[in-house]
Amino acid sequence: MKQLADMIHYEAAPIKGSRFIVTGGPVEDEPSAQAMLRSVAGAMPDANHHCWAWRIAVPSIERAGDDGEPSGSAGRPILAQLSGNDLVNSAVIVTRYFGGTKLGVGGLVRAYGGAAGEAIAGARLVPWEVRTHVELTHSHSDLTKVERVLADAGATTITIDYGTDVCRVVSVSASKQQALEAALADATAGQVSVHEVTDLGPATED
Repeated sequence: MKQLADMIHYEAAPIKGSRFIVTGGPVEDEPSAQAMLRSVAGAMPDANHHCWAWRIAVPSIERAGDDGEPSGSAGRPILAQLSGNDLVNSAVIVTRYFGGTKLGVGGLVRAYGGAAGEAIAGARLVPWEVRTHVELTHSHSDLTKVERVLADAGATTITIDYGTDVCRVVSVSASKQQALEAALADATAGQVSVHEVTDLGPATED
Protein backbone atom coordinates (compact mmCIF):
# COMPACT_ATOMS: atom_id res chain seq x y z
CA MET A 1 0.00 0.00 0.00
CA LYS A 2 1.02 3.57 -0.69
CA GLN A 3 -0.09 7.06 0.23
CA LEU A 4 0.20 10.57 -1.13
CA ALA A 5 3.43 12.06 0.18
CA ASP A 6 2.47 15.72 -0.10
CA MET A 7 -0.47 18.01 -0.73
CA ILE A 8 -1.43 18.10 -4.40
CA HIS A 9 -3.11 20.86 -6.38
CA TYR A 10 -4.03 20.22 -10.01
CA GLU A 11 -6.46 21.67 -12.53
CA ALA A 12 -7.56 19.46 -15.41
CA ALA A 13 -8.30 20.76 -18.88
CA PRO A 14 -11.80 22.33 -18.98
CA ILE A 15 -14.62 20.14 -20.26
CA LYS A 16 -17.42 22.04 -22.03
CA GLY A 17 -16.63 25.08 -19.94
CA SER A 18 -16.56 23.28 -16.57
CA ARG A 19 -13.39 23.50 -14.49
CA PHE A 20 -12.22 20.57 -12.36
CA ILE A 21 -9.70 21.44 -9.65
CA VAL A 22 -8.10 18.64 -7.62
CA THR A 23 -6.84 19.00 -4.06
CA GLY A 24 -5.49 16.03 -2.15
CA GLY A 25 -2.94 14.85 0.34
CA PRO A 26 -2.00 12.49 3.13
CA VAL A 27 -4.33 12.19 6.14
CA GLU A 28 -3.94 10.50 9.51
CA ASP A 29 -7.58 9.54 9.97
CA GLU A 30 -11.11 10.38 8.93
CA PRO A 31 -11.40 13.59 11.00
CA SER A 32 -8.30 14.98 9.28
CA ALA A 33 -9.78 14.06 5.88
CA GLN A 34 -12.99 15.85 6.83
CA ALA A 35 -10.93 18.87 7.90
CA MET A 36 -9.25 18.92 4.47
CA LEU A 37 -12.65 18.86 2.79
CA ARG A 38 -13.87 21.78 4.93
CA SER A 39 -10.70 23.72 4.13
CA VAL A 40 -11.13 23.23 0.37
CA ALA A 41 -14.80 24.20 0.53
CA GLY A 42 -13.89 27.29 2.53
CA ALA A 43 -11.16 28.29 0.08
CA MET A 44 -13.49 28.00 -2.95
CA PRO A 45 -16.94 28.87 -1.60
CA ASP A 46 -18.23 29.95 -5.02
CA ALA A 47 -17.69 26.51 -6.59
CA ASN A 48 -20.72 24.43 -7.54
CA HIS A 49 -19.51 21.08 -6.15
CA HIS A 50 -16.77 19.71 -3.89
CA CYS A 51 -16.80 15.97 -4.56
CA TRP A 52 -14.53 13.78 -2.53
CA ALA A 53 -13.19 10.39 -1.52
CA TRP A 54 -10.75 9.00 0.99
CA ARG A 55 -9.35 5.68 2.14
CA ILE A 56 -8.05 5.05 5.66
CA ALA A 57 -6.02 1.96 6.48
CA VAL A 58 -6.65 1.52 10.22
CA PRO A 59 -9.50 1.21 10.88
CA SER A 60 -10.36 0.31 7.29
CA ILE A 61 -12.57 3.11 5.91
CA GLU A 62 -13.59 3.99 2.36
CA ARG A 63 -15.95 6.89 1.80
CA ALA A 64 -17.01 9.06 -1.12
CA GLY A 65 -19.39 11.95 -1.63
CA ASP A 66 -21.07 13.48 -4.69
CA ASP A 67 -21.97 16.87 -3.15
CA GLY A 68 -25.07 17.36 -5.27
CA GLU A 69 -23.90 15.64 -8.46
CA PRO A 70 -25.96 12.61 -9.61
CA SER A 71 -25.45 9.64 -7.28
CA GLY A 72 -22.31 7.68 -8.06
CA SER A 73 -21.11 10.08 -10.76
CA ALA A 74 -18.35 11.86 -8.85
CA GLY A 75 -17.28 10.45 -5.49
CA ARG A 76 -17.11 6.84 -6.64
CA PRO A 77 -14.86 7.56 -9.65
CA ILE A 78 -12.51 9.48 -7.35
CA LEU A 79 -12.52 6.59 -4.88
CA ALA A 80 -11.81 4.18 -7.75
CA GLN A 81 -8.63 6.12 -8.51
CA LEU A 82 -7.49 5.87 -4.90
CA SER A 83 -8.26 2.15 -4.81
CA GLY A 84 -6.75 1.49 -8.21
CA ASN A 85 -3.49 3.12 -7.14
CA ASP A 86 -3.55 1.16 -3.84
CA LEU A 87 -3.58 4.42 -1.85
CA VAL A 88 -4.56 4.58 1.81
CA ASN A 89 -4.50 7.40 4.36
CA SER A 90 -5.08 9.72 1.42
CA ALA A 91 -7.91 12.09 0.54
CA VAL A 92 -8.80 13.65 -2.81
CA ILE A 93 -11.33 16.44 -3.40
CA VAL A 94 -12.35 17.47 -6.92
CA THR A 95 -13.96 20.90 -7.07
CA ARG A 96 -16.19 21.77 -10.03
CA TYR A 97 -17.07 25.16 -11.42
CA PHE A 98 -20.03 24.51 -13.72
CA GLY A 99 -19.50 25.81 -17.24
CA GLY A 100 -23.11 25.92 -18.37
CA THR A 101 -23.31 22.61 -20.26
CA LYS A 102 -24.45 19.40 -18.57
CA LEU A 103 -22.11 16.46 -19.07
CA GLY A 104 -24.47 13.57 -18.27
CA VAL A 105 -23.66 10.84 -15.77
CA GLY A 106 -21.12 9.15 -18.05
CA GLY A 107 -19.41 12.43 -18.77
CA LEU A 108 -19.22 13.25 -15.07
CA VAL A 109 -17.73 9.85 -14.25
CA ARG A 110 -15.02 10.41 -16.86
CA ALA A 111 -14.41 14.00 -15.78
CA TYR A 112 -14.13 13.41 -12.04
CA GLY A 113 -12.27 10.13 -12.33
CA GLY A 114 -10.00 11.49 -15.02
CA ALA A 115 -9.07 14.64 -13.08
CA ALA A 116 -8.34 12.61 -9.94
CA GLY A 117 -6.32 10.06 -11.91
CA GLU A 118 -4.23 12.72 -13.65
CA ALA A 119 -3.50 14.43 -10.34
CA ILE A 120 -2.45 11.17 -8.66
CA ALA A 121 -0.30 10.22 -11.67
CA GLY A 122 1.68 13.43 -11.21
CA ALA A 123 1.96 13.15 -7.43
CA ARG A 124 4.75 11.73 -5.30
CA LEU A 125 3.70 8.48 -3.64
CA VAL A 126 5.43 6.81 -0.70
CA PRO A 127 4.96 3.41 0.96
CA TRP A 128 2.37 3.48 3.71
CA GLU A 129 3.55 2.19 7.06
CA VAL A 130 1.72 1.34 10.24
CA ARG A 131 1.87 4.24 12.66
CA THR A 132 1.04 4.44 16.33
CA HIS A 133 -0.10 7.33 18.49
CA VAL A 134 1.66 8.13 21.73
CA GLU A 135 0.93 10.77 24.34
CA LEU A 136 3.89 12.69 25.74
CA THR A 137 3.95 14.85 28.85
CA HIS A 138 7.06 16.92 29.50
CA SER A 139 8.18 20.20 31.04
CA HIS A 140 8.34 23.45 29.10
CA SER A 141 12.08 23.52 29.69
CA ASP A 142 12.45 20.31 27.66
CA LEU A 143 10.37 21.59 24.73
CA THR A 144 13.27 22.18 22.33
CA LYS A 145 14.90 18.84 23.16
CA VAL A 146 11.65 16.92 22.69
CA GLU A 147 10.85 18.58 19.38
CA ARG A 148 14.35 17.78 18.08
CA VAL A 149 13.92 14.09 18.97
CA LEU A 150 10.46 14.02 17.37
CA ALA A 151 11.81 15.55 14.16
CA ASP A 152 14.67 13.04 14.02
CA ALA A 153 12.15 10.18 14.36
CA GLY A 154 9.80 11.55 11.71
CA ALA A 155 7.04 11.89 14.31
CA THR A 156 4.25 14.40 13.74
CA THR A 157 2.30 16.22 16.43
CA ILE A 158 -1.47 15.71 16.20
CA THR A 159 -2.59 17.69 19.26
CA ILE A 160 -0.70 19.79 21.79
CA ASP A 161 -1.72 21.49 25.03
CA TYR A 162 0.51 24.01 26.79
CA GLY A 163 -0.62 23.74 30.38
CA THR A 164 1.42 23.36 33.54
CA ASP A 165 3.34 20.82 31.48
CA VAL A 166 3.30 20.28 27.74
CA CYS A 167 0.99 17.42 26.76
CA ARG A 168 0.92 16.28 23.15
CA VAL A 169 -0.20 13.33 21.06
CA VAL A 170 2.17 12.37 18.26
CA SER A 171 2.05 9.93 15.37
CA VAL A 172 5.15 7.82 14.73
CA SER A 173 6.05 4.80 12.65
CA ALA A 174 5.37 1.69 14.72
CA SER A 175 8.85 0.42 13.87
CA LYS A 176 10.39 3.54 15.44
CA GLN A 177 8.26 3.80 18.57
CA GLN A 178 10.66 2.03 20.96
CA ALA A 179 13.65 3.98 19.64
CA LEU A 180 11.68 7.21 20.01
CA GLU A 181 10.79 6.47 23.62
CA ALA A 182 14.42 5.66 24.42
CA ALA A 183 15.65 8.85 22.73
CA LEU A 184 13.09 10.97 24.59
CA ALA A 185 14.10 9.45 27.93
CA ASP A 186 17.75 10.10 27.15
CA ALA A 187 17.17 13.69 26.03
CA THR A 188 15.10 14.62 29.09
CA ALA A 189 16.95 12.53 31.69
CA GLY A 190 13.88 10.34 32.05
CA GLN A 191 11.54 13.25 32.78
CA VAL A 192 9.18 12.67 29.86
CA SER A 193 6.05 10.56 30.39
CA VAL A 194 5.04 8.38 27.41
CA HIS A 195 1.80 6.45 26.98
CA GLU A 196 0.49 4.72 23.87
CA VAL A 197 -2.90 6.00 22.75
CA THR A 198 -5.23 3.33 21.39
CA ASP A 199 -8.25 5.54 20.68
CA LEU A 200 -8.23 9.17 19.53
CA GLY A 201 -11.99 9.36 19.82
CA PRO A 202 -14.85 8.45 17.46
CA ALA A 203 -14.77 9.62 13.87
CA THR A 204 -17.55 12.00 12.91
CA GLU A 205 -19.25 12.49 9.58
CA ASP A 206 -20.25 15.78 8.00
